[in-house]
Amino acid sequence: MGLAGIKEVAERAGLSIATVSRALSGKANVSAKSRQLAKAAADELGFIPSYHASSLASGRNHNVGLVVPSIHRWYFSSVVDGVSATLLDAGYDLTLYNVGDKPERRRSVLNDFLLRKRLDAVIAVALVLSEAEIKQLLAIHRPIVGIGGALAGASTIRIDDARLARTATEHLLGLGHTRIAHITGEAELNQDFKLPGIRLAGFEAAMQAAGHAVRPEWVVSADFTIQGAYAVARNLLATAAERPTAVFAASDEMAIGAILAARDFGLRVPQDLSVIGMDGHELGEVFGLTTINQDARGQGAMA
Repeated sequence: MGLAGIKEVAERAGLSIATVSRALSGKANVSAKSRQLAKAAADELGFIPSYHASSLASGRNHNVGLVVPSIHRWYFSSVVDGVSATLLDAGYDLTLYNVGDKPERRRSVLNDFLLRKRLDAVIAVALVLSEAEIKQLLAIHRPIVGIGGALAGASTIRIDDARLARTATEHLLGLGHTRIAHITGEAELNQDFKLPGIRLAGFEAAMQAAGHAVRPEWVVSADFTIQGAYAVARNLLATAAERPTAVFAASDEMAIGAILAARDFGLRVPQDLSVIGMDGHELGEVFGLTTINQDARGQGAMA
């Protein structure tokens, strides 16, 4: 804090500089009345605490780092929204690291930026980290929270993807469907965060438990986008004589792509083709999509 500024605040409030400093930095051992007087005086004088001095005094930077694989996908942007809103309400800044699919960018974040220790905590979203990478994160001696996947040595927030995939498939089975297709994530996505493979396993488990074989040609991969799923769903539904009667997509955007493809062939959803997704995407309501809401924004807020 600027010494002259805080001195003026202290004089206006009738308090010591030390008391005003503790009051405005949110520290304990300050009475409610003194805190109120300090805040009122600071507001009257237009006093703004110095970020650097406050950090030195408290040992905190009021900054949290958030590492995501891709800001462009709905799930990740929703998590960011939840994290950002909660931190803003708490008076914290957010530093976003969008590592994408470039290994060198990921190494830069883990080896350089995070290790500068200018963060009070780190949130890693849907990243599969090696043992060495986890050690690097733990080496900064800051709280670490993982979202969407296991993170050894850290608290994690995640849904049971396998169970929910089974639930989605069982919903279709309960409607009387046996010819069920699955749109999963592409192989390269599974290398980064294991969600596609986990949801595929849940689908297969539900089909097996019901005594129905999974047809390999009805398990197709897309890139978690509407456009990508639309393209593969067109191929999936192209043969009128032998097409699935239901589709479980591993995300809502891919489910919407399947709905759009079905319309191209004159198929009505759900009368001619049942489609279920998993996310809770806002567009789901527009398309009348049946989905399982994983509350991505809520996961971010909880972290």
